[in-house]
Amino acid sequence: MKAEIIAVGTELLLGQIANTNAQIISNALQEIGIDVYFHTCVGDNQERLQSVLETGLRRSDIIVLTGGLGPTKDDLTKETVAACLNLSLKLDKYSLDKIKSYFAKRGRPFTENNYKQALVPEGAIAIENKKGTAPGILLNKDGKIIIMLPGPPREMEPMLRDEVIPYLSKMNSSTIFSKVLKFYGIGESALEEKLEDLISKQTNPTIAPLAKMGEVTIRLTAKAENRMAAEKIIKPVEDEIIKRVGKFLYGYDDDSVEDIVARLLAKFNKTIAIAESCTGGLMAHKLTNIPGISRFFERGVVSYSNRSKEDLLNVNPDTLEKFGAVSEETAKEMAQGIRISSGTDIGVSITGIAGPDGGTPTKPVGLVYIGYSDSNICCAEKHIFIGERADIKEQSVNSAFHLVRKKIQDLGD
Repeated sequence: MKAEIIAVGTELLLGQIANTNAQIISNALQEIGIDVYFHTCVGDNQERLQSVLETGLRRSDIIVLTGGLGPTKDDLTKETVAACLNLSLKLDKYSLDKIKSYFAKRGRPFTENNYKQALVPEGAIAIENKKGTAPGILLNKDGKIIIMLPGPPREMEPMLRDEVIPYLSKMNSSTIFSKVLKFYGIGESALEEKLEDLISKQTNPTIAPLAKMGEVTIRLTAKAENRMAAEKIIKPVEDEIIKRVGKFLYGYDDDSVEDIVARLLAKFNKTIAIAESCTGGLMAHKLTNIPGISRFFERGVVSYSNRSKEDLLNVNPDTLEKFGAVSEETAKEMAQGIRISSGTDIGVSITGIAGPDGGTPTKPVGLVYIGYSDSNICCAEKHIFIGERADIKEQSVNSAFHLVRKKIQDLGD
């Protein structure tokens, strides 16, 4: 079955809010084996919405619309669907009672325009809105399934999960399953070159590379009668990919590099402390998002100024004078200083120029040094990142986590 998603709302086109509904719905549909071929966004204009809807009905089996179900004059979704299919709108008494109850419980007046929300196209089923007022609508007409859901995600998601997906699951006999492989230390083009023959011959499963923040992911997606069968289709392709580029593989699916580091700290019973300059505590923030990390993360220090590097991390003033705060030498002394002062097994540091100002011909914006120290070694990596200030900070932290990951993994080799 082929589906498409139509998001309705001028605020989406203006960029005032993000169209997260399309992502949520697509993910839910692929899990039950329904292919989503098109995403469309259209404003609160009946003529344009009707044109988009007519196109969708010609090419897709399922249309999911979000937005435009409210009480105001520019909420035109169900009116447009009804007109397009030559259906009249009927009052759904149960929905009306629920809407009136919603307002009464909150001590707010029920205005006449709220009757509009209780109207549904003839032959349609209203989907109860447990988080708001506008009910969703499910319509099966002439072999086409049209689903209308509210725009606010907190209202839309429960309807999708509890009513729409179970309904559609009964009508579809296959599933779509994806597995994501995550790589670091190899670029997208280099990875694709090593897998070129697999990618060019892909059918089922499909192979989709994607680069993001210095990492590359490969999404393997298979369609089969159930998840177990899909996993069997994926397995030989996954094994071949790992055979070729497995040394760069660090995780799967929802794994983040900080998750991997936390697991390794636990596995090898190692403690860590972090000294950050240009990233301002971002690495510590990400690590402390992980439950239970307090057993292994001792402290984080934001040593932004030279004085703080000297006072808190025991960086030699001569090092700062001779090599500068952004240097291999300073990064190493920062990492060693935080490890010794905190009494941890591992110390890691980040110092760099995040921009947009502060760069020089010899030390450009994006230059970052990441230091690492344990009882056996003290080293530093040099990176030159590109992007805005936030991008450089994000890439710096990700690279620091990967350095720690590799060093801890070396302990087990």
